[in-house]
Formats: sequence, structure tokens, C-alpha cells
Amino acid sequence: MRLERSAVLHDTAGRLPLAKPRSEIFQCPRSCGLPGSGKTSLAKIIEHEASALRLTGDDWMHRLYPGISTLEAETGPCRGRVESLQWQIALRAIRLQGNVVVDWGLWSRAERDTCREEARAVGARVVLCFLEVPFDELWDRVSQRNAELPVGTFDISRADLLRWSKLFEPPTAEELALYDRHPIQPSPPLDETPQRRVGGSGPARS
Repeated sequence: MRLERSAVLHDTAGRLPLAKPRSEIFQCPRSCGLPGSGKTSLAKIIEHEASALRLTGDDWMHRLYPGISTLEAETGPCRGRVESLQWQIALRAIRLQGNVVVDWGLWSRAERDTCREEARAVGARVVLCFLEVPFDELWDRVSQRNAELPVGTFDISRADLLRWSKLFEPPTAEELALYDRHPIQPSPPLDETPQRRVGGSGPARS
């Protein structure tokens, strides 16, 4: 999820402005997708291209709760505390005309609706980046990540990934149409180009 500070955006040729000055929030689901879909990779790209504050839940979990397990992260109170704090920071940044990328999964429609409505209420435009990746490819990516286990990541079993895939509510075309369309699309990671869908079916709202 990304929030963009007040600035006039131009097309790549530097011609007429494409959007009026306004904060903008990019919601990439909890960026949108399951583990291994590339949410954090895309969020990092948006972070640099938009000079945005990136709020990645897993990063904070590991920093605030060293040694936390995958099970604790899923069932304990820590994730709720972290995401609640990050969301308050995100809303504060919007009010200050800052850019923010909220890098969560946002697996449910209800959660996405709440984030969209609260961000709009404080003056943000909201863009949803849905990263749609087939399960087998997800597992290939996750298993490779498990072998290396980079800082800020959790070890995820195939059984957990399969269970989570059944809980995930992918956004429909109708839901995606509720979001704003960003006039300048961030360059996606190479391995995610075919699966990335960005919400918004018409001109960006002003």
C-alpha cells in the first residue's frame, strides 16, 4: 500500500500533469497476495520510485520480537499490534502529505475495504496491487526462500501455504474497480510481470 506526498505527476515524456497534487496510498493485498507472491519486492520498488515510507509487517515483527516463530506470528497477538501501529503511522503520514507503501497481505475483502475507506477519509487516493501467482510457483519461491531464510522472513511449510491459500479472498474485478488507478505504474520485479494487476478501471480520482 503506498501513500504519495503532494506532487504533480507527469507522463514519461514530461508533458501535461497526469494527476492533481494529493496523497496517494498503494495497497499491495497484505501489497495483495500470499507469501511468495512478490509483495515485498514490489513494495521496495515503489518505495524508491515514489520516495515512500515502506511499512513491512514481517520486518517489524522480527525486529520487535526476535526469535518469533511462524506459529507465534500467525496465532499470537504480535502481528495485530504491529499492523495496528503501522496503520496509525500510515494515516499520520497521509495527513502530512507523505508517500507510504503498506506491505501486508490483506487477505480478506473486509480488511481491504476498511483500509481503503480509512485512507480515503484522510485524503488519500488508494491503489491496490494484486499479485496473482499459481500455487505451485508460490511454493517454489517459498521453498527457495526457506533454504536461505533471509533476515525478516519466516519459514513456511507447504501445508501452511496451502491452508492460507484457501483462506485468501482474491479481489474480484468489481472490487478492483473501487480503487484509484495510478498514472505512473512502478516497474514490477521481472518474475512477477505477468501476474500483477493494479486496481482501478478508470481515470484516477482527484
